[in-house]
Amino acid sequence: MIRPSAARSHVDTLAKSLKERLSHHRRDTLRRVAEVLFGMLQAESTLYRKIALHIERGATPASITRMVARTFHETNLTPQDVYNVLLPLLPPGRMTFVMDRTNWKLGSQALNLLVLGVALGDVVLPLTWKVWPYGGNSDMRARMLLVGLLLKRLPAQRWAILIADCECIGQEWFSSLRDRRIRRCIRLRENTLLDNEAAREFFPLKPGEVRTVFEQIWVYGSWMQVVATLSPQGERVLVASDLSLWDTLTTYRLRWSIECTFSAIKTRGLHLEQTHMTQPDRLSRLFGPLSLALAWMVRIGEWRAEQQPIPTKKHVRPADHRASYGRELLCAALRWGKPTFYTHFELLESPFAYPGQRRSQPVRD
Repeated sequence: MIRPSAARSHVDTLAKSLKERLSHHRRDTLRRVAEVLFGMLQAESTLYRKIALHIERGATPASITRMVARTFHETNLTPQDVYNVLLPLLPPGRMTFVMDRTNWKLGSQALNLLVLGVALGDVVLPLTWKVWPYGGNSDMRARMLLVGLLLKRLPAQRWAILIADCECIGQEWFSSLRDRRIRRCIRLRENTLLDNEAAREFFPLKPGEVRTVFEQIWVYGSWMQVVATLSPQGERVLVASDLSLWDTLTTYRLRWSIECTFSAIKTRGLHLEQTHMTQPDRLSRLFGPLSLALAWMVRIGEWRAEQQPIPTKKHVRPADHRASYGRELLCAALRWGKPTFYTHFELLESPFAYPGQRRSQPVRD
């Protein structure tokens, strides 16, 4: 079992680092955030009582559980705070951004989370987000709000492209991105009108076929390149972009990295969907530490893969995700009080490498 002195030392180390970047927060508040973050990593859960089991304090389990709940209910750790911590980790130059939504249910209550982040290889690092307690797609105002918030810290010159799925469509939305000089790579619905004809009729397709029109098409108030193909599941995929014909589908494939992010935060990682929270402000406070934990796991996984590459399966895909690969080392260091914790901590303060050439993957729905 981890030595109590080591546990307190680890918490104090992280709390001190957070205080340097979030000076407007109280030190004891950030110490609670550090305790809860370590508890989530070891419990692989967002349930208060499971997190509390991994927090070393001279108090009863019920008292520690109430502390965990108070951290999420009262600590105002905003998306702006999170990207104050994460921005120094981003590589220099222009980056690929991805926007997408994940949803789940608690009983009959539908919950939605809209995320905007930067693609770093096989994962998207969440930088800002919006929660709403009902079903259905995000609205244009929420999407514009997230882009506007991020542009305050990362100007359009740092945006190589914004990738999004077919729920992020509409003339006002497309025009707002164009006016802000953000290049777009966005999937269209099959009923989208292209030159007054539905896209499904505009591009008749056979399995494995890729089709386009070599001149640009008027799409939602903008002249854009449109490329169509069939996914391996037989779904029609139509993508509008400001890129060349050859780069459009290759770039859109990078959207899959945000699905890996949701997997690492939900069912195959920290189990966001287990939470009993339904209030948007509390869910937003929960997602802040989750984003920090994900960044740390991926950074350690990247470092570990440089020394010991992730094994590949028979289908030539990695046997593990970088987030899981890093979480194994980090959780072992936390649980057993290993001195390697400080090596892992230094990685949290060093930038990610710029993503290299990515392996081509099939277009997915």
